[in-house]
This record gives sequence, C-alpha cells and structure tokens, in this order.
Amino acid sequence: MKHLPLEEAHKEAGAQFVEFAGWWMPIQYSSISEEHMAVREHAGLFDVSHMGEFLITGPGALEFLQHITTNDVSTLSEGGAQYSTVLNDRGGVKDDVVIYRMGKARFMLVCNAVNVEKLEKWFIDHCPSNVEIKNISESTVLLALQGPKAQQILESLTPADLRAIRRFNGAWIEVAGTQCWVSRTGYTGEDGFEIFFVDMKDLEPAVKTWKTLLSAGEKLGLKPCGLGARDTTRIEAGLCLYGNELTEDTTPLEARISFVVKFEKSDFIGKNALLQRKQQGLRKVRVGLRMLDPGIPRKGMKVLSQGEPIGTITSGTFSPLLKQGIAMGYVPPNFDFGQQVEIEIHGRPRRAELVKWPFYDKKRYGWTREG
Repeated sequence: MKHLPLEEAHKEAGAQFVEFAGWWMPIQYSSISEEHMAVREHAGLFDVSHMGEFLITGPGALEFLQHITTNDVSTLSEGGAQYSTVLNDRGGVKDDVVIYRMGKARFMLVCNAVNVEKLEKWFIDHCPSNVEIKNISESTVLLALQGPKAQQILESLTPADLRAIRRFNGAWIEVAGTQCWVSRTGYTGEDGFEIFFVDMKDLEPAVKTWKTLLSAGEKLGLKPCGLGARDTTRIEAGLCLYGNELTEDTTPLEARISFVVKFEKSDFIGKNALLQRKQQGLRKVRVGLRMLDPGIPRKGMKVLSQGEPIGTITSGTFSPLLKQGIAMGYVPPNFDFGQQVEIEIHGRPRRAELVKWPFYDKKRYGWTREG
C-alpha cells in the first residue's frame, strides 16, 4: 500500500481513508455531498498525488509521443496541454493521459495511478534511443484546486497573472514561495488549477502550500475534498474514468472521445484497428443516463429496453447538485439520446432517460458558466 506524502496533513484535516489503486487515499473530510457542492459553488482542494507522471525528453520525444498517443502532439506550443489516449494494438485504451509541453523537446505525461507500471513498460518497449523516459510519480506532489473561486484563492499565493494561463495550458510560476508547474485543465467540470511539485526531494513546500491554500480559501468557502467528491463531480461532468468508461477492450470512438484521435497524423499504435472498427461500425457507445424513477444506479447494473438487457452501467451515483440518480454506461449505437430505458436496481427495472453530458446546466455550472 502506497501512502501520500501529505498523509499527516490530511489526518489533521479530518480525512477518512480508503484503499484506491494501491494507495491509501482520503475519501472525504466532512461529507461527499458538502465537498461536492463546495466545488460547484465555491472551491475544493484535492490531493491527487497518486497520479502517475513521466518526464519524456530528448531529440525524438515529439516523434515518440506522436507514435504512442492518438492526439496530435505537434500542435502543442510550449506551455500547451493536451488530453489524449494510449492504445493497444487492437485500438483499446491502455490509459487516458494529459501531455504537457514544457519545452521544445521536454514533455510531462500524466496518467492514472493504476496504470503507471503498465505504461512504463509499454513506453520502454517502444522507446527509441534518442528519447529518455523518467518515471517521477513517487517524487511528484499534485494538488488540484477546483471551482469558480479557484483563481481568486490561488491569486493570493502567487505574483503571477493567472489570467495568462488559459484553459489547457500550463506554466512555471511561484506558488507560496516555491516554483511549481501550474496548469488549467480540471477533472470536475469546473475551472481550476493543477499545482505540480515536480520531482521534489523536499516535500515541505508541498505541505506548506496545502495548508496555506486551505487557510487562504477558508473565507471563500474552500473545502478539502476527497475521492468521493472527485468521482461525483466528474460523473456530473460526463468525464471518463479508467477501469470504468475506458478499458483495454473499449476504443476512444466507442467512449465518444474521438476528438482525441487524429487519423490525419502519421501512424500511431492502434490506428489501423480504429479505422477498421469505423468501417465495420461500432458495437457500443457511451451514453449518459438520468433516473426518472427513484433509485441510484451503480457500476455493473444492467441497462434494459423493454425488459431485455442492452448494456451496462460503468459509473453511477446520486448527484448532490441535481438530487437524482445519474450514470454513464454503454448501449448499442442505435439507441439515441432522449430515449427511455430501464436500469435494473436491486432486481427491479427503474425508468431512466438517455441524455448528453454534462448533466448540469452549463450556463450555471462548470467552466463555461455565465457571469
């Protein structure tokens, strides 16, 4: 079992812990619902240092990433960030990743904790001699500040102009006296920042920043948040989780994240398999589901149409914002948004509607909110 470098700070904040992906992680501090609504209405601070990070450098770094991932890395300017996938030869997803271009031939790739060892082996197996790959996962602390007041809170800890960091970009800036890589991507649907303490030998600056952020944001409604709120917010936003919506047997086309696949670029691993899948037609597609009857959908539950199984729930929860059950899952492509289906909950079919994500009103919540 791996432990977060900031574990003692989380205990001080009242965290309850669970095992997740081989890590001992905070699941909540107060309640999942309270933390969830803090992210939607104010701000939440997550410690997601369990995520994996790789530094990829050298003259062949760009070409290597072009071959190993599906998105077009060549479009990234320095400071740019990109959501992408790493595929197996069958077109299935080995992991979904975020790539940061830190310099002309210097990149940082962030992956899911459960896939660090798998990806490290995959990268080494495909790595040319002019590329260096360094796994910095265990020496990197990653904090995520999410919510509509995130910028206001972080501004009090940095002399940098945070407006200069646009969505899906990053930069080296000083935070609470320490140089950090700060990006603006997010996994909650909200605006916010990722604060990377990259390949650190001394963890004290990260501990200090965690505590300073909580103190600076207290009057603005900032709450420490655990994995529970991270999961409910990302489901409301319709974002994939590896092992749920994404697996080695699921393609990005089926997951409806085809925007990360650039067929027009040079050959990449899994490209031919995806092209063949497109020609043959997709077997399943990811959909959102909103409960019409009472009930909370959960992973593994069956999706029914007129009593017959047509698919499976991959993620489900009770939405603290909407006060109803919501889910994502896979159904045949002939089922369209707006159609009614049933979800088998505790042996009984409960009515649900196929819907698009995010589940919330984008004018009122999320990074696209108005006003």
